Amino acid sequence: MIVTGGGRGIGAATALLAAQRGYAVCVNYLHNKEAAGHVVARINEGNGPAIAMQADISSETEIESLFDRVDSEMGRVSALVNNAATLELQARLDSIDAARIQRVFAVNVFGAMICAREAVRRMSTRFGGEGGAIVNVSSGAATFGSPGEYVDYAASKGAIETFTVGLASEVAQEGIRVNAVRPGFIYTELHAKGGEPERVERVKSLVPMQRGGRPEEVANAILWLLSQEASYVTGTIIDVSGGR
Repeated sequence: MIVTGGGRGIGAATALLAAQRGYAVCVNYLHNKEAAGHVVARINEGNGPAIAMQADISSETEIESLFDRVDSEMGRVSALVNNAATLELQARLDSIDAARIQRVFAVNVFGAMICAREAVRRMSTRFGGEGGAIVNVSSGAATFGSPGEYVDYAASKGAIETFTVGLASEVAQEGIRVNAVRPGFIYTELHAKGGEPERVERVKSLVPMQRGGRPEEVANAILWLLSQEASYVTGTIIDVSGGR
């Protein structure tokens, strides 16, 4: 399994749970080698095979190199979790420039699509593969738009959901299932990157369950979608949002 952005938050929780379920895990990271290494060390402590690999998911060349390295060091990938994502400081659209939108979409949309492309080239029976599964990590922002905060991020997640549905149909007869999870307000460091580390505390009253979610709760949904228990599930987006 390749987990992009696997060093922290939902990605780290997914990598750890995947190892418990028997996967050999590639923990991809951009800058934080220490965090990714910590995840790998925890997996290795449980005698699970794992490796940390640096790659910028906004770069097609680096994505291709990442998958080639996994081929040579771990074997052909059978599961991909497109988790890497970025956002920028909370702002209204009228103060956002094109460069910011390009940065957000480069990772959240273009990068995820290229990662999926590389996975399909390895998993698809059309190319001699044995099948596999892809899970894209969307966001509740795709449905409520994040007005006044980051409509660019929300739009990128909306694109990921459309991509999920389209790709699922495209490769359904080639042994590949493609699904997505739509996390709600989850306690991760991404909120700090947006300029409000305690954002979940501010908005959790909007959630019927009256609390934020934990990364592990999202990871459980991701691993279910990757498992044979979800063998007849593709093109689906699962909300993990406390009812929001």
